[in-house]
Amino acid sequence: MSSALTKGAWIVAGLCVAPMIAAAIAAVSGDLETWRGLADTVLPRYITATLTLVLLVSIGTAAIGTGAAWLVTVYRFPGARVLEVLLALPLAFPAYVLAYAYTDLLDHPGIVQTTLREVMEWGPRDYWFPEIRSLGGAAAMLIFVLYPYVYLLARAAFRQQSSNAYLAARTLGTGPFGAFWRVSLPMARPAIAAGVLLAVMETIADYGTVAYFNVQTFSTGIYQAWFSMGDRAAAAQLALCLLSFALLLAALERYQRGDGRTAGRGARFDGLARTRLDGAKGWLAAAFCAAPVLFGFVIPVIALGVMSLDAEQSLTSRRYIAFMTNSLTLAAIASVVTVAGAILIGFRARLMPGRRSRGLVMAASLGYAVPGGVIAIGLMVPFALFDNALDAWMREMFGIRTGLLFTGSIWLLIMAYMARFMAAALSAYDSGMETVPRNIDAVARTLGRSPGQVLGSVHLPVIRGSVLTAMLIVFVDVMKELPATLIMRPFNYDTLAVQAHRLASDERLAEAAVPSLVIVAFGLLPVILVCRSIGRSTARAVPGVVPDASPGVSS
Repeated sequence: MSSALTKGAWIVAGLCVAPMIAAAIAAVSGDLETWRGLADTVLPRYITATLTLVLLVSIGTAAIGTGAAWLVTVYRFPGARVLEVLLALPLAFPAYVLAYAYTDLLDHPGIVQTTLREVMEWGPRDYWFPEIRSLGGAAAMLIFVLYPYVYLLARAAFRQQSSNAYLAARTLGTGPFGAFWRVSLPMARPAIAAGVLLAVMETIADYGTVAYFNVQTFSTGIYQAWFSMGDRAAAAQLALCLLSFALLLAALERYQRGDGRTAGRGARFDGLARTRLDGAKGWLAAAFCAAPVLFGFVIPVIALGVMSLDAEQSLTSRRYIAFMTNSLTLAAIASVVTVAGAILIGFRARLMPGRRSRGLVMAASLGYAVPGGVIAIGLMVPFALFDNALDAWMREMFGIRTGLLFTGSIWLLIMAYMARFMAAALSAYDSGMETVPRNIDAVARTLGRSPGQVLGSVHLPVIRGSVLTAMLIVFVDVMKELPATLIMRPFNYDTLAVQAHRLASDERLAEAAVPSLVIVAFGLLPVILVCRSIGRSTARAVPGVVPDASPGVSS
């Protein structure tokens, strides 16, 4: 069993890392003339836009997520308990759906500018209004949906901090803000950095938002090179640039964190006591925490709901049933396959801990740092070459045309999803396994149980909640995924995400609101489950260090 388990785990990890290797090989084997042309024309623009977007999203998510987490953890103010949960809800929104909603509200024909012109009696050229379809607008959409990554991890870190250091700083004459800045914030830095890294990875992976706002980043460049120009070499070389940038960010974050850990909580652990904020201070804190919920969830839901009323589209129609069926089928298969692979890898790492197991887990988790477009290019290029070579050989030898057996198939798309979201499944599985003491494994083995029996009869029944959570998170991630689905989906096989993107690209925003609302509805349940699981884990955490924040808190 151990041999089969090891082989299965390495096969799964190999499938996860193969698209990145294939994309790199396709890029370096491409024509250098293509690269020179990219460097002289679009590459500087892609670099500038991507770096600016990353910088804006990093600052915005860090400020909102950390500030809100500190306020709801340390202070009592009107609505604090409710806002503690509501602050995570924007994570259910794909950024491109938020972009559709705010474009309908804030664009020139939208209700906001129309009302301003009517009330103030302005003409079209009599006033200035911020352009929503811009790099700044794209950054705002991404900040609103990605700050919960920082908020959830920072809240967990603050809840695990002992009040001793904070109170010591206060007794030495430091004010509340000084104690937060000099004591509590540095202790939570690893978790905050991990949350910002997740937000940055999602930013460079985003295609729907930047494409709709016509912001030229690496993600839009990959798609345009592949489909508009038909230049696979250019697409692969842009994909390699984006892959290198993503991996560099992950390596830098890991390096700056080093071996730093938060000091042990000790046997007499006292959490940070909540201080009541009265009067204006309390209402200011409530307003700060309510604003991202309002702009990141409440207003978009209302806007999409109003838009859908004018869409004259029915979710029970044959077309929408097909869209939902396709989305649900892909999400269900991908969640089962991905979580099964995560169980293989995670159990192998627990059974045989060591450097190889750590390398195995790291290789399988690389997909969280890689945009879906890169994974799609890494799979499409080699499998298209294989399909064409096989078809030519079969025609020459037997006179049979095989066509494209793998390219454009559901199973190749499932493989892309597995590579992209394996980190989320591994994180949820590992969080459940942390509650299973290792001596239980030893007891089961001394009673004659094989490794497979330990997994099936001991581990999985105990952590079934974590396994179901992992499946649900991957399920919703697949429902929202856009770039890989756009590139790799079978012909005439559209999902809710693809339909929403197509309608919005044609400026049919009212119609795009219908599939967008369905995607958001599917995203709410895992967000609530993640909030509850983080709350439970921090409440029962054993004295020690703050758990290493992993990419698995993905939406």
